[in-house]
Amino acid sequence: MLALRLTRAARPAVQLRRLLVAAASAGTGFLLLGSLGYALDHPQTPGAAALRLAWCVVPLAATVYLALAVARTDPGTRPRPGLSAVGLGPGRLMAVSALTTLLACVLGSLVALLFFLHLRGDLSGLPIDGKGAQFLAADRSLPVPAALTLLALLPLAASGAVALSLRPRDPRRPAAKGTFSARWHAVTHKAEAPASAEAPVDAEAEGWSDVLTVAPPPREAPAGFPWGVAALAAGLAVQAYANRAAPESVLALPVEGSAVLGGWLLTALGLVLAAPGLTYLCGKVLQSAQPGALRLLAGRVLMSEATRIGRPLGVVCAVTSAALATTAMYDQPAAAFGPLSTVATLVVGGCTLATLLTAAVEARQSRADTTSALLRLGAPATMLRGSAALRAGALIALFVPLTLLIAYLSALPPTK
Repeated sequence: MLALRLTRAARPAVQLRRLLVAAASAGTGFLLLGSLGYALDHPQTPGAAALRLAWCVVPLAATVYLALAVARTDPGTRPRPGLSAVGLGPGRLMAVSALTTLLACVLGSLVALLFFLHLRGDLSGLPIDGKGAQFLAADRSLPVPAALTLLALLPLAASGAVALSLRPRDPRRPAAKGTFSARWHAVTHKAEAPASAEAPVDAEAEGWSDVLTVAPPPREAPAGFPWGVAALAAGLAVQAYANRAAPESVLALPVEGSAVLGGWLLTALGLVLAAPGLTYLCGKVLQSAQPGALRLLAGRVLMSEATRIGRPLGVVCAVTSAALATTAMYDQPAAAFGPLSTVATLVVGGCTLATLLTAAVEARQSRADTTSALLRLGAPATMLRGSAALRAGALIALFVPLTLLIAYLSALPPTK
């Protein structure tokens, strides 16, 4: 009962993020049902139907990633000392968070099922005609077990990902590097701060030496950058091979369509793995050439939050570059798989932006103690706002050209 109250008593912002998860789940569930309907309506082309079902992996992964980000920022399921005394320890709170994610995704899947049945005419609606009829299969009986199996994929995957990510850690294990809470704990307990030899500090920064020791940078860069570069190169090579096919037939032929999907997934994986390292590099660059207090603080924050902010940035870069490349390659609407392309674009794009904003909220929450400490030490609020603007500008200056370059390379060779 107490766990239910914790879930219901969440702030409006938390409930809004849960509704976003439910909406994304509804869109993904509708795409899965649309793929099933296309398979029923085109039994003579099982390869094309299987390819359309495989493309649903992209919105499904985007929705799972959003659900995981929302669960990580839920303050109601965060371990607190008083809750352990009433039986709500880290394990129970993890279960509550996974159950909340499961309920949100199940709600979205039910909405998708009802809307799909309504369009088919199985409920009070009338079946639509035209291009929409190919994914409804209104004249055929809908296999209920198959539909329920497809709809169960997302809730199970999302809740499983949340349970795996929020599982209780070994209390004897040292805190992860780069977290502001661990850094602030080290400063308050007179721990030895890491050597700040990344960049020389001028007289302006020396005046804020006590303030800057609250946010020392991590000693090591995020791992995975070489693997990310390798996956990115492999993905671009696969896309270049797949682009030799006619643009209007890529999503209709199983071989070329599978190559496009595999190349895009490799490219996205490479960007996700490499983006934390690039974010860390942005922090290093901001601290170069005798930085002042503003640049030094902005750089240290970027270096400390490189993994948390870099991965969603990599996803945004991957989705945006894929959208730009698709726009450049395919001039005809027939290249997309019918009306479902709009739903897929909204789901993937919306989940990507929502995940990035949620990651920014999570980073702000993790810096709450440090921000309070900086203000108590006399740091002006304008310096904190200027540091945030400088971090955003540095990331935009790096990732926007990178996105355009990846989109250009993904569209090669030129289409006919």
